[in-house]
Amino acid sequence: MKNILRPALVLFLALTLLTGVAYPLLVTGLAQLLFPDQAAGSLILRDGKPVGSRLIGQNFTDPGHFWGRPSATSPMPYNALASSGSNQGPLNPALADAVKGRIDALRAADPGNTAPVPVDLVTASASGLDPHISPAAARYQAARVARVRHLPLEKVQELVAQETETPWLGLLGEPRVHVLRLNLALEALKPGHAPG
Repeated sequence: MKNILRPALVLFLALTLLTGVAYPLLVTGLAQLLFPDQAAGSLILRDGKPVGSRLIGQNFTDPGHFWGRPSATSPMPYNALASSGSNQGPLNPALADAVKGRIDALRAADPGNTAPVPVDLVTASASGLDPHISPAAARYQAARVARVRHLPLEKVQELVAQETETPWLGLLGEPRVHVLRLNLALEALKPGHAPG
């Protein structure tokens, strides 16, 4: 029995040290060395302090800010610990009710806007964490934001255009606007001054 237990314990300890200590330290060290920004959470800094991540959306509800996609995470929106979609199919009445409620909220925040509501403003992404909206969704909200902030609409639209990211290598993905970065750029605007 002793001949069986000793090699098993030695192998157990060796594999624990190798896979439980050495490998995680090596991978963490390489990540910090080769990808320091990503390893630190892809943080967005303002005045040297983190205000969010490039990878996780935030829940903006003030009419003076651009709003992101709805989040289906719980117990709060954009909860990175509970990344998931709603799992509601197109025939689910709960999805139709949620979309109707989101359209009503957008219309209530901007009653004069009769344009069609972009779909990404009323449907959650698969992860519930998407930090981006389409340029159409940003343009849809531009008049409301300009009115609330007492800014010329053209300046807000110009800011949306400046913050629009193009597809990677011009081919992969869709044009998109990072909501937190757009709102930070908006915060830097002063009434009567040009953006950027």
